[in-house]
Amino acid sequence: MKRLVVGAHYGLRDWLAQRITAVVMAAYTVVLAAVFLNNSPLAYNAWKDLFAQGWMRVATLLFAVSLVWHAWVGVRDILMDYVKPDGLRLTLQVATLLLLAACLGWTVQILWR
Repeated sequence: MKRLVVGAHYGLRDWLAQRITAVVMAAYTVVLAAVFLNNSPLAYNAWKDLFAQGWMRVATLLFAVSLVWHAWVGVRDILMDYVKPDGLRLTLQVATLLLLAACLGWTVQILWR
């Protein structure tokens, strides 16, 4: 008997995405903690100088992209598991995507403005 597997087949890819994005966010947190420990307390000028450096902007953008991807996978899985009406689930997923895209766009604007 051949087993028929149906569904979106997100399992391994999403599990791996959650782990990779978590590692990226943890690494950024360690870097930020090191900056705090070496430069405490950080005044406005210190923050401005820190984020004027290209590597910090790129690291922060990588953190933000990881956070958005991590959040999307988690929220999408929750919505697929617990919201049964298709129309409501699709509406909530689109709203989530729009909110996450707006937050990521705002992050880019803040970092490179």
